[in-house]
Amino acid sequence: MTQISLRVEDDVKKKAEQVCADIGMSLSTAINIYLKKLGREERIPFEVAIDPFYSEENMSRLRASVAQMEATGGTVHEVEFDD
Repeated sequence: MTQISLRVEDDVKKKAEQVCADIGMSLSTAINIYLKKLGREERIPFEVAIDPFYSEENMSRLRASVAQMEATGGTVHEVEFDD
Protein backbone atom coordinates (compact mmCIF):
# COMPACT_ATOMS: atom_id res chain seq x y z
CA MET A 1 0.00 0.00 0.00
CA THR A 2 1.04 3.57 -0.59
CA GLN A 3 -0.25 6.84 0.76
CA ILE A 4 -1.33 9.77 -1.43
CA SER A 5 -1.57 13.28 -0.11
CA LEU A 6 -3.66 15.82 -1.99
CA ARG A 7 -5.26 19.18 -1.40
CA VAL A 8 -8.95 19.86 -1.90
CA GLU A 9 -11.22 22.63 -0.75
CA ASP A 10 -12.84 22.00 2.65
CA ASP A 11 -16.40 22.13 1.32
CA VAL A 12 -15.58 19.72 -1.54
CA LYS A 13 -14.17 17.20 0.95
CA LYS A 14 -17.12 17.57 3.33
CA LYS A 15 -19.67 17.06 0.54
CA ALA A 16 -17.77 14.05 -0.82
CA GLU A 17 -17.51 12.51 2.65
CA GLN A 18 -21.25 12.98 3.18
CA VAL A 19 -22.10 11.30 -0.11
CA CYS A 20 -19.75 8.43 0.70
CA ALA A 21 -21.29 8.07 4.17
CA ASP A 22 -24.78 8.01 2.63
CA ILE A 23 -23.62 5.23 0.30
CA GLY A 24 -21.95 3.37 3.16
CA MET A 25 -18.30 3.73 2.26
CA SER A 26 -15.32 5.86 3.21
CA LEU A 27 -13.84 8.59 1.08
CA SER A 28 -10.69 6.47 0.85
CA THR A 29 -12.70 3.57 -0.60
CA ALA A 30 -14.36 5.88 -3.13
CA ILE A 31 -10.99 7.25 -4.24
CA ASN A 32 -9.61 3.70 -4.55
CA ILE A 33 -12.60 2.73 -6.72
CA TYR A 34 -11.92 5.75 -8.93
CA LEU A 35 -8.19 4.96 -9.25
CA LYS A 36 -8.82 1.27 -10.03
CA LYS A 37 -11.34 2.19 -12.73
CA LEU A 38 -8.95 4.82 -14.13
CA GLY A 39 -6.17 2.23 -14.38
CA ARG A 40 -8.41 -0.47 -15.81
CA GLU A 41 -10.09 1.70 -18.46
CA GLU A 42 -7.09 3.97 -19.10
CA ARG A 43 -9.39 6.99 -19.15
CA ILE A 44 -11.18 9.22 -16.68
CA PRO A 45 -14.30 7.15 -15.93
CA PHE A 46 -16.75 10.01 -16.36
CA GLU A 47 -17.24 12.85 -18.78
CA VAL A 48 -14.99 15.84 -18.31
CA ALA A 49 -16.17 18.64 -20.52
CA ILE A 50 -16.01 22.32 -21.03
CA ASP A 51 -19.04 24.57 -21.04
CA PRO A 52 -21.81 22.73 -22.96
CA PHE A 53 -22.32 25.89 -25.01
CA TYR A 54 -19.20 24.89 -26.94
CA SER A 55 -20.29 21.29 -27.56
CA GLU A 56 -20.12 20.12 -31.17
CA GLU A 57 -23.89 19.65 -31.21
CA ASN A 58 -24.55 23.22 -30.09
CA MET A 59 -21.89 24.71 -32.36
CA SER A 60 -23.40 22.86 -35.35
CA ARG A 61 -26.83 24.19 -34.45
CA LEU A 62 -25.46 27.73 -34.15
CA ARG A 63 -23.66 27.47 -37.51
CA ALA A 64 -26.87 26.24 -39.15
CA SER A 65 -28.84 29.10 -37.59
CA VAL A 66 -26.32 31.68 -38.78
CA ALA A 67 -26.31 30.17 -42.28
CA GLN A 68 -30.11 30.26 -42.38
CA MET A 69 -30.18 33.84 -41.18
CA GLU A 70 -27.58 34.90 -43.75
CA ALA A 71 -29.43 33.06 -46.53
CA THR A 72 -32.64 34.95 -45.72
CA GLY A 73 -30.96 38.34 -45.46
CA GLY A 74 -30.73 38.54 -41.68
CA THR A 75 -27.70 39.81 -39.83
CA VAL A 76 -25.79 38.66 -36.79
CA HIS A 77 -24.44 41.17 -34.31
CA GLU A 78 -23.14 41.16 -30.77
CA VAL A 79 -25.20 42.61 -27.96
CA GLU A 80 -23.69 43.94 -24.75
CA PHE A 81 -25.75 43.46 -21.61
CA ASP A 82 -25.63 45.81 -18.66
CA ASP A 83 -24.67 44.15 -15.40
